[in-house]
Amino acid sequence: MDSEKQKSRTRSLLKWFKRKHKRADPYNLSEFSDGGEDEDDDYSGDIFVRSFEMEPCSILTNELRIFVGTWNVAGRSPVGSLAVDLDEWLNPEDAADMYVLGFQEIVPLNTLTVIGSEDPTEATKWNLLIGKTLNDKYGCPWLTPMLNPISSDNYFYVGIPGSEKRRHSVSTLPETPTRSGSVIQHDRPFGRSKYKLMASKKMVGVFISVWMRRELLRRYCISNVKVSSVPCGIMGYLGNKGSVSVSMSIEGTSFCFIAAHLASGEKKGDEGRRNHQVSEIFRRTTFPRLPEDDDNPHPYTILGHDRIFWLGDLNYRLCLEDNLARKLINRQDWRALQEFDQLRREQEDGGVFQGWREGNIEFAPTYKYSTSNCNRYSGGLPNRSGEKQRTPAWCDRILWYGKGVKQLTYFRSESKFSDHRPVSALFSTQIEVVKSTNPRVAPLPTITPFDQTGPSNGDEEVKPTLLSLIVKDMEASTKQTLRL
Repeated sequence: MDSEKQKSRTRSLLKWFKRKHKRADPYNLSEFSDGGEDEDDDYSGDIFVRSFEMEPCSILTNELRIFVGTWNVAGRSPVGSLAVDLDEWLNPEDAADMYVLGFQEIVPLNTLTVIGSEDPTEATKWNLLIGKTLNDKYGCPWLTPMLNPISSDNYFYVGIPGSEKRRHSVSTLPETPTRSGSVIQHDRPFGRSKYKLMASKKMVGVFISVWMRRELLRRYCISNVKVSSVPCGIMGYLGNKGSVSVSMSIEGTSFCFIAAHLASGEKKGDEGRRNHQVSEIFRRTTFPRLPEDDDNPHPYTILGHDRIFWLGDLNYRLCLEDNLARKLINRQDWRALQEFDQLRREQEDGGVFQGWREGNIEFAPTYKYSTSNCNRYSGGLPNRSGEKQRTPAWCDRILWYGKGVKQLTYFRSESKFSDHRPVSALFSTQIEVVKSTNPRVAPLPTITPFDQTGPSNGDEEVKPTLLSLIVKDMEASTKQTLRL
């Protein structure tokens, strides 16, 4: 019986490794597969079968709590008083392991900002305020941004081996420019801050900022952190609408976060434009391999990832007359109101986000409020002079795709900073960690991320992959057993 259980574990591990470490597909066809088994019985597969039979390993699943939030800030710059609103927004019952925050309209959408060159000023302000809020709330006063602020709208985290254990001066770890004009800031051990900025990307007014508890950087291998942007606004290619995305791997599990701002409008047929932009984002979002990347495979497209989160001002409206919508809102009959929700109807009809999930909406529509510092929806009867007539709607949404994800909460916050209310969700998800069950096998060394976008050195020693290290440890253990 024990032998059969061992063989079953061996087969499961073999399938897992083949799926996680398959060779890159130049045409990316595998990214659209349903995760079926790879049945190739090649020589390397035989080696792994024999190795696992001799040295059993196990795949552990660890929990990760992710806070995901989206907020259209109506072109307003963050000011000091906003810290109170941000504190309320990022304050679930207990602190999360990761914070993924998406913003829309962090700059006014005018000709200068849409056609002109990117200005990182507003992105820097938001990152400073987010970092201060997270570390004041859950860690300690955050000094790092004041000493060396992030000066680019396009940021990648690159870990340095032992950076959490060794001390470096700021001057010894300069910012690294990349070929795309991005900036890489190497991790600095200003020891007490609790949250670390992992990735940040701005495209006109769409902005994403991803933070992680510093403790996780010591516990897990965080790798292949990449960003991508897809403009699909005016003429289909300007950045007033579109998406910014972050891809990253935590141990053996890949994550993708997409912050989007889709076409506005509540006329009949506008939902078709939004559906088309979603399909364009799926088609055009890529995370290409670079010559400097390691040998570990990494998803090339959105759907190639294990866990995917889509957040943003998706602009889907209510298919209901304005006065009837407002009556249901006054009665707080959210279930009846959801029957007229355009996004859910489009999902049911197969027009968009097939197979994606969203939590039950038990809060009032988040758009459009009359002015800042106001709790009244714009328009209505009698219509006030100068106000836009807009039927309230759940424009701001959070969806997810993939197994091993459980939504714990889904709620809106009550900041009056803009004509949208921020929306948030707290998720519990799982990551896969490989661990040997044989006490004779030494623990695997931590493989830290390295500079994926900087210049490569042809004389550099090739970094070992997780797979090669496992094989090496098992071969060494086998030789030791034969000597005994």
